[in-house]
Amino acid sequence: MRIVLDAMGSDDYPDPEVQAAVDAAERFGNEILLVGNEEILKPKLKALGDPGKVKLIHAPEVLEMDDKPASSARGKAQNSMAVGMDLLKSGEGDAFVTAGNTGGAMANGLFRLGRIRGVKRPALTGVFPVQSGQCVVLDIGANADCKPEYLLQFAVMGSLYAEKIRKVNNPRVALMSNGEEANKGNELVKTAHSLLQGSGLNFVGNVEAKEVYGGNVDVVVTDGFTGNVFLKTSEAVAKYLVTILKDQLTSGVRTTIGAALAKPAFDKLRKVMDPSEVGAVPLLGLNGLVFVGHGRSNAIALVNAIQGARQAVEVDLVEAVKAGIQEQINSARNKEIS
Repeated sequence: MRIVLDAMGSDDYPDPEVQAAVDAAERFGNEILLVGNEEILKPKLKALGDPGKVKLIHAPEVLEMDDKPASSARGKAQNSMAVGMDLLKSGEGDAFVTAGNTGGAMANGLFRLGRIRGVKRPALTGVFPVQSGQCVVLDIGANADCKPEYLLQFAVMGSLYAEKIRKVNNPRVALMSNGEEANKGNELVKTAHSLLQGSGLNFVGNVEAKEVYGGNVDVVVTDGFTGNVFLKTSEAVAKYLVTILKDQLTSGVRTTIGAALAKPAFDKLRKVMDPSEVGAVPLLGLNGLVFVGHGRSNAIALVNAIQGARQAVEVDLVEAVKAGIQEQINSARNKEIS
């Protein structure tokens, strides 16, 4: 198995990526293909004492966070994302991981790998901590404007991801809305609700954002605008709560002693709420495995991202999505005929 890692993606590139490549190669025992500017990467890799399990692939150009995705993907044809995804297309790599510009990853993915046949829009697929474990949410930022049929396909792909990666049997799929009733929501949500009801998925109806964390659903479907707002609000609230707890628990002698006694519980809370535990999430619907992480990813987050990518390779996630989408298309055609 060969995982391709974008060395020029994170906010602090390439240091977290170089460290992650060395750590992942040693941990998993497979060669990591590290893509970026060789002049920058070689001395850093040498300084870490790489045992020879990291292979450098030269890519002289970088997609910066403020670059316009589509024009940069075309104008910077030798950027590290493009070169890395070409390795997937040629069969030299099995999955691609980046902590770079999400729009850039989407644009390069579409140009270099293309969509799975029948997929209308790839979706960025997040994993949220909830009471029952984890919940898959998509789209969380790739498609601000959606049509009902996009949401139906997101549901198919998200259900397969929950089943194959999260090991959930018959995942419960819900549609994010402003109310649980079937008649709630805008026209997009109402029409998508009707499509999901006849999809053959384990569709349990609408779910409000506040109920997602209750753990009563396994997959939540929404448009990329709403999903991105939900993601960033959730992250901000989690960070705020941790800050309040820390301030209150260190405000006096008695509370500080109590905090010391409760340290194992707080460590577990921090781990559950830490995005680096997941590392990166997939752009489902591309004809190849592309995982995108936070720009602020450290080496630990990137190693976890590589682990997630390895899991997707092991279960042949792309082929599972292909089969699921084709089944959904065939089902729709049969309904039209009948």
